[in-house]
Amino acid sequence: MTQEKEMSFLDHLEELRWHLVRSVAAIFVISIVLFSIQEYVYNEFLLAHIDPNFITYRLFCDFFTFLGMESNFCTLDYPDTLQVLKPTQQLMNSIWSSFILGAIVAFPYILWEFWRFISPGLHITEIKKSRGFIFTASFLFFMGVLFSFYVIAPISVNFLYTYQISDKLVNQFTMESHIGLITNMLLGVSLMFELPVIVYFLTKIGLISPEFLKRYRKHALVVVLILAAIITPPDVASQVIVAIPVLILYEISIKVSKRVIKKQKNAQK
Repeated sequence: MTQEKEMSFLDHLEELRWHLVRSVAAIFVISIVLFSIQEYVYNEFLLAHIDPNFITYRLFCDFFTFLGMESNFCTLDYPDTLQVLKPTQQLMNSIWSSFILGAIVAFPYILWEFWRFISPGLHITEIKKSRGFIFTASFLFFMGVLFSFYVIAPISVNFLYTYQISDKLVNQFTMESHIGLITNMLLGVSLMFELPVIVYFLTKIGLISPEFLKRYRKHALVVVLILAAIITPPDVASQVIVAIPVLILYEISIKVSKRVIKKQKNAQK
């Protein structure tokens, strides 16, 4: 063990408390910074997908034009403004979205605090083998952020903003619903991208195995589709687009689990 003396249960709770306090403080500080530049955050990030000139729409337009196919991505006409129905809605939404984005930006630091809490209980060899944990987990998380922002969000917004049952129905979206849609997708998809890291730790402690993951591959597909349906709008395209990379990550997770088991068996020889 890396510590010379064992800590009591209350000492562990106290240590955990301070790691949580520092993590929350980091989120709070970043949230304040984001709140201070909220106009930029909203215009360039949270409201970016209602701009017909958003880069993803242009790429899709060019792609379908290259194939000689017509596409509504070339003729998008989103509303210039969103409704605000309550006097306090803009303020409260700005505070909440700043907190969510603050948690996303602070994710590597939160992981680092988590690592500092568990590392004293690991052997030196285990610490050396896990040095890339923070980088790998952060990389997967921000890959999920980028994938959600540049692929899932624009496709979802395009579907929902153009979907209409009847000419007698008019879409009049609120700021709260739009921002909620974007932040939920950003956070949900990003966390789903952490699957290989979660599988790594569950395999290390013996809760799952490669055989288990293979046996329940079909069940995992159903779970992934359900989660995709929760964090994305109710259109098949968005759900499938979310499900594909997660299923790829699931297959990668099986290989990760195999590698962990192989190392454990070699260490026992």
